[in-house]
Amino acid sequence: MTSPAELERAQLEPAELGDEDKPWVTVVWNDPVNLMSYVTYVLQKIFGYSRDHATKLMLDVHNKGRAAVSSGAKEKVEGDVAKLHAAGLWATMQKDS
Repeated sequence: MTSPAELERAQLEPAELGDEDKPWVTVVWNDPVNLMSYVTYVLQKIFGYSRDHATKLMLDVHNKGRAAVSSGAKEKVEGDVAKLHAAGLWATMQKDS
């Protein structure tokens, strides 16, 4: 026998089901203050990225105005944003699209 909760879940559209499964993303924004070398350094230290990967992300920030630098559960991404703020970078979080 199907429970009421299972029936309700089965009636949801697939897009609605997937929305809660989408990870959160940490976005670093370009700013007029921080040097490119500093942004690279911060990404290496906070996330443990290689110099090449951190440089690629920094160039996305510089050239495109932003870069997604991490993703995961809401609590993890909140922590990542807080660390970036503490390092003086402009960062936000959003649901992955």
